[in-house]
Amino acid sequence: MYIIVCGGGKVGYYLAKELIEADHEVLVIERDAARCDLIADELGDIVLKGDACEAVVLEEAGTARADILIAVTGDDEDNLVSSQVAKHRFHVPRTVARINNPKNEAIFLALGIDSTVSATTAVLTAIEHRLPTHPLIPLLTLRNGGFEIVEVSIPEDASAVGKRVGDVPMPPHSIIALVVSEQGEPHVPTADTVLRANDDLVAVTQRDNEEALRYVLTSAHARAR
Repeated sequence: MYIIVCGGGKVGYYLAKELIEADHEVLVIERDAARCDLIADELGDIVLKGDACEAVVLEEAGTARADILIAVTGDDEDNLVSSQVAKHRFHVPRTVARINNPKNEAIFLALGIDSTVSATTAVLTAIEHRLPTHPLIPLLTLRNGGFEIVEVSIPEDASAVGKRVGDVPMPPHSIIALVVSEQGEPHVPTADTVLRANDDLVAVTQRDNEEALRYVLTSAHARAR
């Protein structure tokens, strides 16, 4: 695949290095001349000096034939602009953007960016896996429809314990897609699957229904809302 990496900082450098080692065709677009020289010295002639927010630079980079454009600069606005130009002017099939401020994620997704990556969110998710006070953990946001894939752990005192999946008063547009038992055995649930304490569930829900889903699956007094 032909992959364009916008931003030649540490993230862009190591990403480009890994992609080259995986036998992809890679071009890094970087503004800073010193960074361009460093990348060229260490990775070869794979760097273009320029501003990836500018259509003329993206055209010079051959963005029209790119399979993926990945924007990983330290500036969210730059990442958004370069991804949008690639998507809407050059019709790149897939765009991936780094987000430095997690609050900007909804904007990126609403404006058509295919995938976002937030180091802050990734670290928080890793921490929350160890915190019993966070029983619902977002795993992935789907661009279309505002849906999320989440992980939910069933506490021992939850009213959902002992209930059939079909009897759980799930919020609208929410489904349980996978149940992993306390022993680590995964299975796709049916309406007759009985939920047990310490089951880990993978569910799909609309972002607006996260709190309602958490309440239904983890509260000791959950009821239909």
